This record gives sequence, structure tokens and C-alpha cells, in this order.
Amino acid sequence: MSNDPAPRRWLITGANSGFGDSFARAALAAGDVVVAAVRRPETVAALAAAHPGRVTVVELDVRDAAACARAVEAAGRVDVLVNNAGYGIVGAVEETSEEEFRDALEVMFHGPLRLTRLVLPQMRARRGGTIVQVTSMGGLLAFAGTGAYCAAKGALEQASEALAVEVRPLGIGILIVEPGAFRTSFAGPALRRSAPLDDYAATAGATAATLSASDGTQPGDPDKAAAAVLAALDLPEPPLRLALGDDAIAAIRAKLAAVAEDLDATAHLGQYTSV
Repeated sequence: MSNDPAPRRWLITGANSGFGDSFARAALAAGDVVVAAVRRPETVAALAAAHPGRVTVVELDVRDAAACARAVEAAGRVDVLVNNAGYGIVGAVEETSEEEFRDALEVMFHGPLRLTRLVLPQMRARRGGTIVQVTSMGGLLAFAGTGAYCAAKGALEQASEALAVEVRPLGIGILIVEPGAFRTSFAGPALRRSAPLDDYAATAGATAATLSASDGTQPGDPDKAAAAVLAALDLPEPPLRLALGDDAIAAIRAKLAAVAEDLDATAHLGQYTSV
């Protein structure tokens, strides 16, 4: 009798491109099976055809609560949920409409949490499973023009940090993945740009221009990112956060240093308020 462990079953949102495609192919290469949740099922037809019986395709827009419930039901057992679906949006806070803020939060915060809550009952019953939240280095820091995007990613990070403490005693793991600049479609033609105002041309406008110019030349390789995620999941003590890319590691270190600097500079004011 074989002692090989049963293949893990992955539910991956946005599995048709970028990180999602890389995660799906890495999981399949590891001998696992994949439920690819995408808005347009035809975009993963080739992947499914190349792996008969090992790829299930479900149609999903994470904004749709009923569709999320159907996707989880169709997936059956979920050992690893990867909340990856999202998009890039650039605009100064004043430039960004309430509708744009709400949609960013719906896709990159409420949608992932909705799917997380849907898979947790089965994971609790089994006392096992892992939820991978694909955020960004922008989940821990923000710069001009990224207010909506970083608000959504940061909210997901904070909810996931609390969740990790809640579910760790139940045998469930949480991994927050924080990529830097990778060669995905993030900065391509699909990058959303809020209606610009001249006063923000040197700040948010510069960010938009830099992102668009970087499309296709970013330093990060999504396939290497997927390999790093699988390696992290297989560690004896998986981390809560995994920063991906030299740029993300450097930027997050700089953010932590800046926070420490502010604390050191103002501690005497904050401590004065304690009774």
C-alpha cells in the first residue's frame, strides 16, 4: 500500500492569469488537484485539457455572494484556499470616487473574506487546512496614488492577522503573501486609473506613469513566487507573512523602520497620556 499523502485540493480565485495561473500550475506539478475559480471559464480551458481529471473549473465573480457559495459547494473538500483575484487601481484619494473605493474593497477585501468564511466550517471540522491571502507589499505600506488598492489589501491583512490567532488552535493556517512588482497583468492595459486632477500630476500621476511603463519588465517572476509559496506552506512552522521580491522586502523593512522612528520620536508624548 502506498504511503504517499493524498493530493491537496486547491481552490484558487483568479486562476487564469498572473499569480493565479502560476499557483495552479505549481500545485498541479506538485501532484495536487486544482479548482480554478474564474470569471470566464474559457480562459482556463487549456489548463483543464492538459490535466484531465485534476482541474475543475468554476465560474466566479467574487463580488457575487451566491456565486461564492456555489463555487465552494462545487469545490467540495478544500485543503488550500488561495484568495488571489484582484486588480490594479491608481488614483489620488481625492481623485478616486466612492464607487471605485467600494469596488476595490468588494473585490479585494469582502470577496476574500466571504470565501474564507465559507471554507472555514469544513476546515474546522477536519482541524486542518490553509488559507492563502494574496495581498501586496501595499498591504503594509502605501504611496501616492495607491489609496484604494492599499486600503483593500491592508484591510485584508488586518482581518487575516486576527483570523490567524483565532484558527491556529483549530489546526488551520493563514499565510499572507505580500508581492512586490511582478510580471503579471497588474500594470498592463487592465490597470484602472481614476479621473486625474492636475494638482496630483506629480504624485498620483507619476505613480500611474511609472506603473504603466513597468509593464512586462518588472523584476518578479510569478512562477518563482508560486514556488516560494509552496515552499513556505511546507515549512514545519509556516510564517504568517511572506514578502516576495527584493523590492517588497526592502520597502517593508523601510516602513517598519519608519514606524519605529516615529515611535521613538513621539514616545514621550504618547506615554504622557497614560494615568
